Amino acid sequence: MKFTVGIAMNPLDQLPALARTAEECGFSSIALPDSLFFMEKQSADYPYTPDGSRMWNEETPWVDPLIAAAAMGAVTSKIEFYTQVLKLGSRNPVLLARQVGSVANLIGNRFGFGVGIGWAPEEFEWCGVPYKKRGARVDEMIDVIKLILGGGMVEYHGEFFDFDRLQMSPAPTKPVPFYVGGHTDVALRRAARVGDGWTSAMIKFDDLVQVVARLRELREEYGRADLPYEIQTVCIDRFGKDGYAELADAGVTDTIVVPWVFDGIGFDGPLEAKQDSLRKFADQYIG
Repeated sequence: MKFTVGIAMNPLDQLPALARTAEECGFSSIALPDSLFFMEKQSADYPYTPDGSRMWNEETPWVDPLIAAAAMGAVTSKIEFYTQVLKLGSRNPVLLARQVGSVANLIGNRFGFGVGIGWAPEEFEWCGVPYKKRGARVDEMIDVIKLILGGGMVEYHGEFFDFDRLQMSPAPTKPVPFYVGGHTDVALRRAARVGDGWTSAMIKFDDLVQVVARLRELREEYGRADLPYEIQTVCIDRFGKDGYAELADAGVTDTIVVPWVFDGIGFDGPLEAKQDSLRKFADQYIG
């Protein structure tokens, strides 16, 4: 099982150094979060906390994940990066295809595209996109982005997006893997149908086991059971050697961890302390 470092809500000036240290320690990847803005009043509950509140405030630092991947990729050579997850719903797929292709090319195919829909109506509406039919719209977006990234002259004529023949060059020299997020059955169906893997938000182990089993069923249903598939998780109740062994036995291929939190260091903690936590975790679990 691989280990990925989650860098959400950390000061932006720490990110390049954290990426270099994570690479030196043998971590597989950096997980890149996405948040467009903090709306003063939210009209929908955040789906991954018990009371629907957000775990961050208006001063919490965020960076565009594609720009972060390019910046951290420029100071590393082996470690990979993936969005976890980029909220597609409020964006334009043609523009995103250009951005994703650029990042993949610039950092040597070390980029994976983790995607979700987005939970906040404000992110859609204030970016000029309707909140209604968001699921169907995102399905088309995935098709469009994959089509353009595949290279060559392509066209698309759908319900939400329509364009005649175009080409973006250069196309990535290897396919960009798509990791689909979401815990609902609709999201799991999307992950099984079009994803190269599924990526979780915070989840308990027992729920995770059920999700992995459901994904296995759905991949059989879609005739994709024999293809390589990633299970990336943020499991909130399994830690340590025994816990990580349980995750691996359950089918997890990639565990997303924040080592400094285990050592009582906050997101705004000093860089050197976080680097020490990365080294300590690697010595214990990566070897």
